[in-house]
Amino acid sequence: MMSLLWFLLIGLAAGWLAGQIMRGKDFGLVGNLIVGVIGALLGGFLFGLLGIAAIGLLGELIAATVGALLLLYLMRYVKR
Repeated sequence: MMSLLWFLLIGLAAGWLAGQIMRGKDFGLVGNLIVGVIGALLGGFLFGLLGIAAIGLLGELIAATVGALLLLYLMRYVKR
């Protein structure tokens, strides 16, 4: 149960960070959580494909943020 809570907190932080980096793409608390959680899954998958291990809180946050940034970029690309 605690790992799920940590996963959601990291997803929330990653969604917020990605929104700040992508200049104003803040979706609110729930939107940031959704973007961050999906980004965490995407980032973990991509890091695994590249053979990069996300170890510890900082590594997981970096992987989740990279995934969230990629997700926001893809959402922006599809929206055009």
